[in-house]
Amino acid sequence: MIRIHSGPWEFIPKEFIYDYLPELSQNMIKFIKDNNLDYDLYHGHYVDAGIVTLDVARYFNKPSFFTAHSLGAWKKDQMGGDPDEMEKKFNFKHRIAEEMRVFECVNGQTLTTEVQYEKLKELYDYDAENIDIIAPGVDIERYRPPTEEDLKVDTNTPGKYVFCLSRIDTNKGHDLLLNAFALVKDKITDVDLVIGRGSPNPKPRELGVFAKMDEIIDKNNMQNRVSKIGYVADEMMAPLYQKAQLFVLPSLFEPFGMTTQEAMACGIAVIASKFGGIRNVITNGVDGVLVDAANPQEFSEALYDLLADDEKRNAMGLAARKLIEDEYSWEAIADKFMKFYQKYY
Repeated sequence: MIRIHSGPWEFIPKEFIYDYLPELSQNMIKFIKDNNLDYDLYHGHYVDAGIVTLDVARYFNKPSFFTAHSLGAWKKDQMGGDPDEMEKKFNFKHRIAEEMRVFECVNGQTLTTEVQYEKLKELYDYDAENIDIIAPGVDIERYRPPTEEDLKVDTNTPGKYVFCLSRIDTNKGHDLLLNAFALVKDKITDVDLVIGRGSPNPKPRELGVFAKMDEIIDKNNMQNRVSKIGYVADEMMAPLYQKAQLFVLPSLFEPFGMTTQEAMACGIAVIASKFGGIRNVITNGVDGVLVDAANPQEFSEALYDLLADDEKRNAMGLAARKLIEDEYSWEAIADKFMKFYQKYY
């Protein structure tokens, strides 16, 4: 088996999508032939890799499989903005057409959540018998409850903090989180908010989000309570999760939310949007809390409830770790994929 994987569609220049995918397919075919490789099947992740997977699998007369991870029509539905500008930036029409072609051609396909499956039927008017729901897995050796040595890693963060880690974009809910934290900060005075991620070289859209965040921070006099730490290197992700009091993912549009699972694997209590795909992972009130992030009162009450109750927060973190170990470790997910391949091969 070979898995063909790309990053999310929006980070790939459209000229690569339109002009160079056939070249990538031909290069992969040549590499496989030149090295006398023999794969039983090909599995593409994200739509551009799905396109390449169809080409390569067809050439070698092998089965093809696909995992969408995110759906173009769902993203378009949630992103808002000027339709013409958004189409120019994200090429939704082309993406959606190619997604449909991949859906209809592969031997089998997986979606990461039940929410995605609902959106596939609703927005694409598509369903098939070869669809399974398999969530992404987590490296539970890397993302683990902290040891004494783990806690010695210098993260340059406050002593106690709520952690948010995601791409910086308008749909990620940073404004919602800041508005909720503003209602909590004077009740919980010893816990700050740390917001991480973003790209090493922010583009205008990202800078616009940062500017809006700064407006909310200034309006609520939170300059000394909120840290925007920018891009987080891979090796620092686990230490930042491990030292947090809790982790928050406030996205309104989130097909899944790997950061939430990584935090849970570290034994950290999490709060996430009830409208994202993570709702199929978390049992509300047991191993995490699900909220309407657009409701500042509900969101802030959830923050306060966990920050004010160490015992409840720690118990939730332990339950979260056990859930990830049992259901979402790489070993558990690999077993699910082997059964999936055997079903549709």
